Amino acid sequence: MMKTRKSDRRIFLWSYLMIPLQFYWIYIGWYGMFIVFIPVYVFLFLPLPRIIGQGTVGFLRSVSFTQWGLMLMVFGISHLAYFPVANTEFGANLVLYLIILTQVNDVSQYLISLYFGKRKVAPTANPYITWEGFIGAVVTTTVISYFIYPLLTPLDMTFGIASGILISVAGYFGSLTISVLKRDLLIGNKETLERLKNRYLNRIDSLTYTAPVFFHVIRYFFDFM
Repeated sequence: MMKTRKSDRRIFLWSYLMIPLQFYWIYIGWYGMFIVFIPVYVFLFLPLPRIIGQGTVGFLRSVSFTQWGLMLMVFGISHLAYFPVANTEFGANLVLYLIILTQVNDVSQYLISLYFGKRKVAPTANPYITWEGFIGAVVTTTVISYFIYPLLTPLDMTFGIASGILISVAGYFGSLTISVLKRDLLIGNKETLERLKNRYLNRIDSLTYTAPVFFHVIRYFFDFM
């Protein structure tokens, strides 16, 4: 498990201060700053508090750990907040549509893997993810998307179906990536890892990928975003 040190506290403080700024750009509708603030400016300047007077020991690990956290938990999730800003008419419904499909994908992937799964994708990272669960979740999520896209979105049938596939695949990679990160950071601490299984991180791990991927695909192909 990665233990925080006194030398890391300053960079953690600065990273927390970046969160309200990221959502402020959303509040004022400044898309340009919203999209580059964390990936560019925070990435470049966040290491400075760690550099000044804090030495070089553990620099790369503490900085990369913090930047990964900001990218996934702040930048990725913050796309949910930008949907209603980008489109006041359909934005909230698109968020609901995205969350429903992401949760359907997670639940179906888990249940199919549990009862029918045989071939594990990454047993050391997440033994509950199997190829059968992945394929079954893609099919299930796509079918649900077909039935609910006319109710919640202005998408046509092609994108209604494609969105189900897109969200399912993105959610799979999000869940798998977070699983790997958790096990890397908590290696040798099984008790803490078991407690984390019931925490919020397990509820939103897929959204860290589905939210930005779905947002940018919709924004690229449709003028209403």
